[in-house]
Amino acid sequence: MGIDLTFGLAFAKSQLAAGDHRPTKGTVFLSLADRDKRVGLLAAERFVDLGFDLVATEGTADALVAAGLPVREVLRKLSTSDVPSPDSGEGASYGSGPRRDAVELLESGEVQLVVNSPRGRGPRADGAYIRSTAARVRVPLLTTAAAALAAANGIADTATHEPQVRSLQEYHRGVRASGAGQR
Repeated sequence: MGIDLTFGLAFAKSQLAAGDHRPTKGTVFLSLADRDKRVGLLAAERFVDLGFDLVATEGTADALVAAGLPVREVLRKLSTSDVPSPDSGEGASYGSGPRRDAVELLESGEVQLVVNSPRGRGPRADGAYIRSTAARVRVPLLTTAAAALAAANGIADTATHEPQVRSLQEYHRGVRASGAGQR
């Protein structure tokens, strides 16, 4: 059951029970709809604080950089037909070299967690490719910014407090742990 002292620990337990293991290091790929950027930025900041690298599609990367967050690589959208192909040699405005897309990056094994909240016709198609690729290469996928924030908090909370099995009675009695979920 997904219950614990903090929401982050409870979320981590629920995901573990579902067989989904969250990474503790590596790279997070973000592609967020505009409606999710506010909460998504909070999640991204939390991931950076935990030592993760960020890669993102252009619109999301712009929001991350504007918020002062580092973006290691900007990926092209799959549905963008006027973007140079990865082997054309034309680089992105962020760094040099050809721009890859999310599917290429997932297939390369460089991504440990995907946060994708698609919106609109093109991004929905991109999201379907991203989700199917993430499933095929067994990379955890979150489709809302709220889930990304919960996952980041779960990773942070489990780094300092091992999830424990407790009875409901213990929770009703007010079991506590110092420091859990203080952020």
